[in-house]
Amino acid sequence: MFQKSLNHRRSAGRFRRWVLLFIAAAAIAGIAAVLSIRTPNTATGTTAPAPPSSTRATSPQTSAGATQRSTAATPPPDAAPVPEGEPSTLDFRLLAAAAARAVYTWDTRTATYSETYGRLRRWWHVLPDGSNPLTVFATQFEATGTNAAAYASLTGSQGYRTAHLMNASCDSQLAQYVQHPPPWAGMHVCTETLAVTEHATSGTNNYTAPVSVVVNCPPAATAPANRCDVVAFYAAADRIVY
Repeated sequence: MFQKSLNHRRSAGRFRRWVLLFIAAAAIAGIAAVLSIRTPNTATGTTAPAPPSSTRATSPQTSAGATQRSTAATPPPDAAPVPEGEPSTLDFRLLAAAAARAVYTWDTRTATYSETYGRLRRWWHVLPDGSNPLTVFATQFEATGTNAAAYASLTGSQGYRTAHLMNASCDSQLAQYVQHPPPWAGMHVCTETLAVTEHATSGTNNYTAPVSVVVNCPPAATAPANRCDVVAFYAAADRIVY
């Protein structure tokens, strides 16, 4: 009986030792696993990545895009010289009146046809979209009654032409402007009525003539930064804006 009890106690003792050894082994394995996971970060000094929102806030691409949009919205600098005789002004009415007079003014005694044509051609600023090509300029210039043949015939008689402004209507004063607004802010239309006199050694000829002038001003992105430009004029009867 005693031997059985002793054997039982020995068996129970061995069982407890095995349990303790198993627990100790499991504990050691767990510690080793934790150390193996944490050691690389500690050794290399890596840090957690920045939150996505922080990365977006400092992204160079985003900053560059914002700069480009701001630049695109700013009118281009006024790099081109102002044509001779054209006023440098932000007053579109003043510029339209000056352009209308220039359209109907020439003098065979001081300038050739090519010089007269070229002077007025420099007032016409072609837009980036090409909506006001020089072919239209040529047509409207001849619609004033001036072409190479007529100019040559008047040269012999010392012909010249003068023009004076009688009245003008601009923008909302023109029904067609109200019905068909311009495509962007800064574009203006003025229809000027001129008193025109043609002088020659044979006499004078007086008449009135309307001319519509299209002027482009800031804040239009296609206009100079600090002045207005003439972008078109219309002398043909079917192109006058009323």
